[in-house]
Amino acid sequence: MLNKYARAFFTRVLTPFAAFLIRRGVSPDAVTLVGTAGVIAGALVFYPRGEFFWGTIVITLFVFSDLVDGNMARQLGRSSRWGAFLDSTLDRVADGAIFGGFALWYAGQGDDNALCAVSIFCLASGQVVSYTKARGESIGLPVAVNGLVERAERLVVSLVAAGLAGLHKFGVPGIQYLLPVALWIVAVGSLVTLIQRVVTVRRESAEAEAEAAKAEANAEAEAGESRPVGAEESGTPAARPEAEGHEAAK
Repeated sequence: MLNKYARAFFTRVLTPFAAFLIRRGVSPDAVTLVGTAGVIAGALVFYPRGEFFWGTIVITLFVFSDLVDGNMARQLGRSSRWGAFLDSTLDRVADGAIFGGFALWYAGQGDDNALCAVSIFCLASGQVVSYTKARGESIGLPVAVNGLVERAERLVVSLVAAGLAGLHKFGVPGIQYLLPVALWIVAVGSLVTLIQRVVTVRRESAEAEAEAAKAEANAEAEAGESRPVGAEESGTPAARPEAEGHEAAK
C-alpha cells in the first residue's frame, strides 16, 4: 500500500541526488551493494546490543538506496533484468539482517524467547510473501493482489518502532514497548498477506486452467466442423460392394 504513494514521492525527492551520483560516475549496482552493506551493518552491529535508535538512523540512511539505484538506472536508460534481479535479491538479504538483528537481541540481552520467535517469524514470512508473488508470476499468473503488509509496510512499521523504542535509553519512559507491539503487527500482517497471495494464486490458477480447457474444447469443435462430411466413411462396408462388383466384372 505504501509503495503506491511513498515511492512516487521519494522518487521525486531523490532524483537530484541520483543525477549527482551519475555525474560522479557511480553505477546503480554500486549504490545497491553499498546500500545493502550499510543496512546489514546497522542491523547486525547495533540491534543485537539494544542500540535501536542509532541502528535505525544508520539503516534509514542506507535503505533509500533501494530508490536511488532504480532512479539512476531510469535516468541512464539502463534498466535491465540483471539490475532488477540484484536489487530484489539484496532486498531480501537486508530484510533478513533487520529482523535477524531483532532476534539476536531478544535471544541475548533482551531475554525474551517469545519475541525472538516472533522476530524469526517476521523474517521468514517476509521472504515467503515475496516468493509467492515471484513464483506465481513465473508460472504465468498475474498475482493481482498486493496484500495487507508488503515490504514497505514491514520496514516502516519495524524501523519507526525500533527508532522510537531506542529513545528509552535517553530517558523516555515506557516507549520500549513499541517494538514488541510492532513485531506482532508485522507478524500478523505478514501472515494475512501470505494467505491473501496464496488464495489469489489458487483462484487465478483455476481460472487459467478453465480457460485453457475451454480453448481446447473450442479448437476441437472447430476442427470437427471443418472436416468434410462423409470423409471418415470412405472405407466403410457401404463402399465395398461396388468395389467387389468391379472385381467380379474383371
